[in-house]
Amino acid sequence: MSLIIKLLIALIGVIHCYILWLEMFAWTTRGPKAFNKPIEELKNSKTLAANQGLYNGFLAAGLFWTFFITDERWRDNVALFFLSCVAIAGLYGCFTVTRKILYLQAVPALLTIALILLNR
Repeated sequence: MSLIIKLLIALIGVIHCYILWLEMFAWTTRGPKAFNKPIEELKNSKTLAANQGLYNGFLAAGLFWTFFITDERWRDNVALFFLSCVAIAGLYGCFTVTRKILYLQAVPALLTIALILLNR
């Protein structure tokens, strides 16, 4: 796995740690600005947002896990799985929440997937 791929995986993992923090711990403080929604609307969805944040944490953990896998093929497959999950979530979020999610989640994941596949 090249250094660029590792850096992209780390960046995507860090982004998902930020999303975890935002959705689990800062939903009603930073959430209104991040999602351009009124605080009243976000207060009603605090529990759901925390659940989503937890899932984003699992995605980050899966991406960080790839740094500890020594078998190259296994590592690539695990990375491809978690990056595919990120890309699908990003595409869904783009169509259901805001187009910004496409560029923050889906595009980096799809780029990294392409680099992994080209690197094989």
